[in-house]
Amino acid sequence: MDRRVVITGVGGLCGLGTDAASMWKEMREGRSAIGPIANSELHDLEGMTGAEIKALPQHDINRGHLISMDRFSLLAVLAAREAMRQAGLSWDEGNAHRFGATVGVGFTGSYATEQTYRSLLLGSAIRAELFTGVKVMPSAASVHLSLSLGLRGPVFGVTSACASANHAIASAVDQIKLGRADVMVSGGSDAPFAWGVLKAWEAMRVLSPDTCRPFSADRKGLVLGEGAGMAVLESYEHATRRGATILAEIAGVGLSADAFHIAAPSVEGPASAMRACLADAGLNAEDVDYLNAHGTGTKSNDQTETAAIKRVFGNHAYSMSISSTKSTHAHCLGAASALEMIACVMAMQEDVVPLTANYREPDHACDLDITPNVPRERKVRVAMSNAFAMGGTNAVLAFRQV
Repeated sequence: MDRRVVITGVGGLCGLGTDAASMWKEMREGRSAIGPIANSELHDLEGMTGAEIKALPQHDINRGHLISMDRFSLLAVLAAREAMRQAGLSWDEGNAHRFGATVGVGFTGSYATEQTYRSLLLGSAIRAELFTGVKVMPSAASVHLSLSLGLRGPVFGVTSACASANHAIASAVDQIKLGRADVMVSGGSDAPFAWGVLKAWEAMRVLSPDTCRPFSADRKGLVLGEGAGMAVLESYEHATRRGATILAEIAGVGLSADAFHIAAPSVEGPASAMRACLADAGLNAEDVDYLNAHGTGTKSNDQTETAAIKRVFGNHAYSMSISSTKSTHAHCLGAASALEMIACVMAMQEDVVPLTANYREPDHACDLDITPNVPRERKVRVAMSNAFAMGGTNAVLAFRQV
């Protein structure tokens, strides 16, 4: 039996806001969170731009858990708690083994790693802090979801750079379809604002000196952000049996690899993932109303993605609405496609396509309708979300109104 998988709750935080509703409001209206990075521990990186969370929301996570969490795990737990509250779910001893979690991360444990190197190499410390090892585990965020929410079903971490959250959600869908779980809390989290991580990105010469301008001819590169996005996924039967409000159905998943280059994008890899997603969902190209593009704001990525979209959607590529919300929340790496999942769900809820901010000059190689600068009201029955990572690992999700 092919079990349908639906979303019954979302939660998130990033530079735009500390809950899903406030994030969506800023995305939809095009208010960018990008600005000078204010973190005082970043030393000689003054002048670099990013999208920081200025202050975390109030929470009651006890100190016993906090001392074993790096920032990316804390963000994941805060987003997951919000998603569970919206879903109206709780566990007990009878069903906890049917609840699981998968969390995608890109740069794991950046804060703990940075602190350890500084204390050992520049300070007087002779040993690392007790919980350093567990803080930097790629699975740490999913483990902390398990601890915080009492989840005893399938729990594991997923890491595939910028496609991590979509891969995590795809893995969660599989757990439900295979009957291993009834409920999965899934998404992505990343907190890359550590000196060493930012220096590594700076060395690649892909960072914009000002802001993120996806698909605009004068774009200068990507901007990094921090954040987390989570969704509560359930089998359709489980959700309807308990009378849950269903926000959207995950209609299809498409995965592929470029097998081309460690850093340069290809056209066929992303195109293959989009085709696979449409086939998995049983959709025709013409059924898609809105596509949340990977849209990083680099010259090559935006042109390559445009070419891939045209290859898959043909003439319909010019009819559907496209946008890159990274122009507002920046590129949150392992969390990026989780935030974009929330954008897709909310676009279907409100029949509004979020805009691509900061657009100034047409690029003849990026000539699709990228919803420049102004949101658009239109019926959004089906939305797709692209995530294409360094190394050529691609994950595409399709969402459908229920």
